[in-house]
Amino acid sequence: MLLAVLSSRLESIVREMSNIVKKASRSTAITNARDFSCSLLTYDHRLVCVEEAMPVHVTAMDLTTKPITRLFDDVRPGDAFFSNSPYYGGTHHADMTLCVPVFFGEEPMFWVVARSHHADTGAHLPTTMDAYFRTVYEEGIHIPVVRFQENYADKKDLIRWCRENIRESHIWYGDYCAQVGACRTGERRLKELGERYGTALIKTFIEEWIAYGHRRAVAAIRQLPRGTYAYTVRHDPIPTVAEEGIPITAKVTVDPEAGLVTVDLRDNPDCVPGGVNLSEACATGGARIGVFYNLDPTLPHNEGSASCIKVMLRDGCVVGRPSYPAGTSNATMGVNDRLINAVQCAFTQMGKPFGLAEGGTEFGCNMGVVSGFDDRRGAPKPYINMVFFGLSTGPGLNGHDGWLTYEAPNGGGVLALDSIEIDEAMYPILVEARHVACDAIGMGQWNGAPAMQGAYRSLSGDLSVAYCSDGDINGPRGVLGGGDGASSQNMKRHANGEEERLPGFHIETCRPGERMIFRTSSGGGYGSPAEREPARVARDVNRRWISPATAERVYRVKLALAGNGVDYRVDEAATAALRRAGAR
Repeated sequence: MLLAVLSSRLESIVREMSNIVKKASRSTAITNARDFSCSLLTYDHRLVCVEEAMPVHVTAMDLTTKPITRLFDDVRPGDAFFSNSPYYGGTHHADMTLCVPVFFGEEPMFWVVARSHHADTGAHLPTTMDAYFRTVYEEGIHIPVVRFQENYADKKDLIRWCRENIRESHIWYGDYCAQVGACRTGERRLKELGERYGTALIKTFIEEWIAYGHRRAVAAIRQLPRGTYAYTVRHDPIPTVAEEGIPITAKVTVDPEAGLVTVDLRDNPDCVPGGVNLSEACATGGARIGVFYNLDPTLPHNEGSASCIKVMLRDGCVVGRPSYPAGTSNATMGVNDRLINAVQCAFTQMGKPFGLAEGGTEFGCNMGVVSGFDDRRGAPKPYINMVFFGLSTGPGLNGHDGWLTYEAPNGGGVLALDSIEIDEAMYPILVEARHVACDAIGMGQWNGAPAMQGAYRSLSGDLSVAYCSDGDINGPRGVLGGGDGASSQNMKRHANGEEERLPGFHIETCRPGERMIFRTSSGGGYGSPAEREPARVARDVNRRWISPATAERVYRVKLALAGNGVDYRVDEAATAALRRAGAR
């Protein structure tokens, strides 16, 4: 009983931390789209608890806190350590992370951690992510685990240094303060818990909770077929960086008796001269994410369950441990999304009901980094932030269609679609359209979710839009007879109405009278479309997700108008005949 009570209490503490970050931050990427995560680890770096968190942020969080105790032998109450370096356990440099030690009396017990995607890092271009940032020296500020607070007070010189080197630094400072508030609240709540139950009982609980996570994961792995399964995906070509694209192969070995899944990523290309190399945290986390997507979703996400997944990396690999100073500005997405797809799809080699199709990839101009000057309220003021006007969509899997607001494999549905009204109030941008695209869907027995499409324009001078759109060429693939998802598209409609297809990895200037047009990629389908329940096909048509012609041609479902003259219903006899004919 106490195990359930204390685990729920820790979840509520992390949830309170998350609410503080969301409510107190200034960047819309954090407050609106929820691009942040909080977690709780033991002082010896074992993950204890996450709540609603971005998978890419938290699945290798131990790599973030380990450098602190390696570099500092005088950690004290009141300290706070700030880091964004991918070479010191970070994901990528835009994810700035605050770690606070929690002491019970004189004994260090926990780390409380808040990680947020910040709007700017002071790079030479107005974006935090660029496929052409070849080295860390082009990415802006790198903070390699620095003590930003002592005795509960900021080191003002460090704050001043950041504010002088980051665009719109008041946004950065507000987001940093929100992280401080979240971590200090988590620290207080944990101390209250220790005072109530005592240090000895809390220690016993931690060991039992981690052991419970391990038992649950072992039991889930024992439901999988023994064997080694491989799957290869390909990231889109990037001119001058990876002309032929980047192939990524995941080799997954399942040992049910040992309760262990091994993901071997060593047989992959070396680092490339661009910003798409993975950090160790992203490579490790990406492999774990792909496995967790194939296990019981109710598993506790702690050190116990993570220990059942062994990840094999090599130095100098694009999906391994990068060679300093290789660029990693895009490490959380792009290649990482492809890696997660490779791992989760490897399970489909087991046959039904295992595995998932490939999920939609990102990030096009639908979620670009926008910047410019806002003159709506007087003198022009600069702005910069990442927007989330549309999200790539989720893959089909046995028993379930894809999730519409999935975002990408690295986020798995946690990231939120922006509120258009809030974005339009914050920035001089008008979103003219956002809706589901018809027939842009991974068709299957279980569909991938349909793509989103939309358009937006500037209301105040030139608008810079930076994006790195993987999926324009190699769209997400279906599995086990399922259809491929839609590829992404990035376009500009000129003032004369002509539309121009834009490069996938690009910074575009959208001038007054012009519009940015996007279509996201969509997840692949799972299983043959001819096996989809006809009633589901009719529902898809009535939602305007697929056309009646597609229903008949691909799904072999014949529809007729319903009595209201608007919606469609299944013509049972004609559908049965179509499917019999298709089976011959």
